[in-house]
Amino acid sequence: MNMNKNSGQNLSSLLLDWYQENKRDLPWRRSKDPYSIWISEIMLQQTRVETVIPYYTRFLQDYPNVRALAEAGEEEILTSWKGLGYYSRARNLHRAAQMIQEKYQGIIPNAYEDLRLLPGIGDYTAGAVLSIAFNLSFPAVDGNVLRVVSRIAGWEEDIRDAMGREKIGHIVSGLIPPGRAGEFNQALMELGAELCIPKNPLCTDCPIRSCCSAMSTGRQSCIPVKKQAKSPVPLEYWVAVLRRDKSVLMQYRDQTALLGRMWGFPMLIKMLSAEPLNEFTQQIGLELREMRRLGETKHVFTHQVWRMEAIEFIWEETQNELPKGLAWIPFDKMDHIPIPRAFQKIIKLCDIGV
Repeated sequence: MNMNKNSGQNLSSLLLDWYQENKRDLPWRRSKDPYSIWISEIMLQQTRVETVIPYYTRFLQDYPNVRALAEAGEEEILTSWKGLGYYSRARNLHRAAQMIQEKYQGIIPNAYEDLRLLPGIGDYTAGAVLSIAFNLSFPAVDGNVLRVVSRIAGWEEDIRDAMGREKIGHIVSGLIPPGRAGEFNQALMELGAELCIPKNPLCTDCPIRSCCSAMSTGRQSCIPVKKQAKSPVPLEYWVAVLRRDKSVLMQYRDQTALLGRMWGFPMLIKMLSAEPLNEFTQQIGLELREMRRLGETKHVFTHQVWRMEAIEFIWEETQNELPKGLAWIPFDKMDHIPIPRAFQKIIKLCDIGV
């Protein structure tokens, strides 16, 4: 990026003036508390602002500080996180809070090296917490910032490349005005979220359009450059639904499985189980009889797409013992255990508890 000191200062000044006039009123922007900012940054990873706001508010009510989060049980935290997705974020928050409580007496460290050693905190999150909460001059390079800066610089290398991200981080560092690191990083993110959007950017409304190489050369639609991502793998499952009085049979998933250490339904891969009755009978430990097929739903992960067909079974009422990991969950207790969104779709599909 060919920009002298004066033009860099001009860009920063224009951007900050725009941000002061146009920034959204978001709950995490009303605080400089490092804990609150850390929670918001983790929740905002791969999740839309509108979705995060109610979760953020409730989470801080339930766990107002590091100590409260560190002392909570994992299942309790996963239940609070239910529906937000990417549950490894919640587990990493819990582990990091325990480390902060033990090593830093519950105080979020303000050193980059210390933050980066905590579970779930990468370069971006460390930079965001340090700049927004402590006003230290660290770049916070998320997807929005990558897009904005690559367009400003006319950057035509793959932004998913680690070397490219590092170079963009250096560009951002050079633009941060003294004493305004947090505002500047948030202004770049806001510009990417509101105007410098992936498709059809609103260039005529952009406060720094005069500094933008992509706009001056008509390359907004082809910058940033991204290599084609791999398509998620499609997987088809049978899902067993068994009801008893006002309860439903659920399975606690192995910690090594996707959505591990959470509750779901017994499942079988379709291609391995053309006729699932016998295999479900062995898996569940009850003598089953198929009652009806309830319909299909799907859930999209980053790397997989689950297509799930639910089958309702009935069984011999005299049988009571279940294999380890299976349990009858009362309908009125389902809000108190961690059930990921993929299985909430089965609950909705089958009108369980209605």
